[in-house]
Amino acid sequence: MKLFWMLAPIAVFANAQIKTLHASLDPSSISKQLAFYQLYPDTPEGQKALACAWKLLGTNQPNKMALPTLDLQPLIALVNRQPLDEPPVLDVAALDLIDSIASHLHNRKLQGHFVWNKSDLMALPVHEIDLARALLLQDVKDPIQIRQYEATLDLMALQIGARLNLNSTDIDKINAINDFIFHEMRYRFPPHSLWTDDVDLYTFLPAVMDSRKGVCLGVSILYLSIAQRLNLPLEIVTPPGHIYIRYRQNPDKVVNIETTARGIDVPSKSYLSIHTKSLQTRNIKEVIGLAFVNQAAVCWQNENHKEAITLYEKALPYLPGDALLNMLLGYNYLFVGETAKGKHLLEQIVNQPLEGSLICETLPRDYLNGQASIEGIKAVFSHVDETRASILNKQEQLQSILKKYPKFRDGWFHLAVTHFQLNNHAQALIALEKLHKLDNTQPTVEYYLAQLKLMRFSPSEAWKHYEQAQSILAKHDHKPPCMRALYQALQMTYPK
Repeated sequence: MKLFWMLAPIAVFANAQIKTLHASLDPSSISKQLAFYQLYPDTPEGQKALACAWKLLGTNQPNKMALPTLDLQPLIALVNRQPLDEPPVLDVAALDLIDSIASHLHNRKLQGHFVWNKSDLMALPVHEIDLARALLLQDVKDPIQIRQYEATLDLMALQIGARLNLNSTDIDKINAINDFIFHEMRYRFPPHSLWTDDVDLYTFLPAVMDSRKGVCLGVSILYLSIAQRLNLPLEIVTPPGHIYIRYRQNPDKVVNIETTARGIDVPSKSYLSIHTKSLQTRNIKEVIGLAFVNQAAVCWQNENHKEAITLYEKALPYLPGDALLNMLLGYNYLFVGETAKGKHLLEQIVNQPLEGSLICETLPRDYLNGQASIEGIKAVFSHVDETRASILNKQEQLQSILKKYPKFRDGWFHLAVTHFQLNNHAQALIALEKLHKLDNTQPTVEYYLAQLKLMRFSPSEAWKHYEQAQSILAKHDHKPPCMRALYQALQMTYPK
């Protein structure tokens, strides 16, 4: 009896603490409600948390859902899984349950959601493709595993939907997705040392979801997969070497979503450069091809050119007639000795500027004209890891090649880049001046020369290169902000 009176206050205190914890829960968080239930399943508060989570899962459902009788632990583990945890294995009953809960999501209206083989996928119109299903079919063989990843996406969309209502605007949806992905789930761009070696691991949807890390393409794919479930129309934009997504509010106003910077709205002009006048937009089917292109880049970097060719060829049906893809595939054909195939592809694009670019790439032309070699192409694309040794190695390769091919324009440009990386502006200037003598129609080169001449107190020479760049840009009606800044700097130093 005495023991009872001693333990009673402890029990009362514990119950009070549980009630306090329950009262502090975010009422719109499925994961927190389920986590509380997992900790206190046999308490009234735990049962309330479970009921609340179930109600949130059924938000926007036409009919009220009853609590299921099957074991909820795998579902709870899936919702609350941390990046380093092994994903729980859901049985078919649990997958069917999640599929039933998510049956109202918009991607269920797409024909692509019911496709289970690649040939049927290729036959679909672009607007009927379910991006997540399409990419998982490329990367995952087991249908049950595909359903597991889709179940995770469904639960993510349901959680975001629980914080929306029937009057929520598309901007509300964007804000809710940003909050959930970047702040609650903490998806991040991987550290430089990781993604440069394993960019493909941070591109494909399963790896991005498992690690909660992704490069621009990887997180954009995740974002688009969720957006399709929430009926949020987004555009895909690919500046050179990058990808981001945007929402078009009206013909004249867009909201950019920079997935490498937690979804902030970066001004569109920030993605432009001296030689990039406009931004290329892509469709959902092309995004599938871009995933193969990213993976091929890793094989190229590892000098596995046959595998790179295989991946580029897989991308071809999704990116028909794409000049960049044809150029990259053409180079890799050259690397493995299939010279006729490589030249054929390069001849197709030699007079064709890449989408959004002002001028044609010089490398295909120089190679076809005998002013560059296959080894020269390899040197231009050789990887540097920002260490002095790797930069010097690339520099030595280029210097050796330029002795044999002194009219190799991209060779001189990339030699200048290595000098910039080593903070050797004097040698960079020499390389760019040699390139200028070969070709004075490249606005980027003229801009760099103007900047270097200004730094070295040669304003008259700086003005000459500025005016040359301006003349080229004026023909294309292109006014990049960096040229305005250079003009102001020149006017302050040596006004005209």
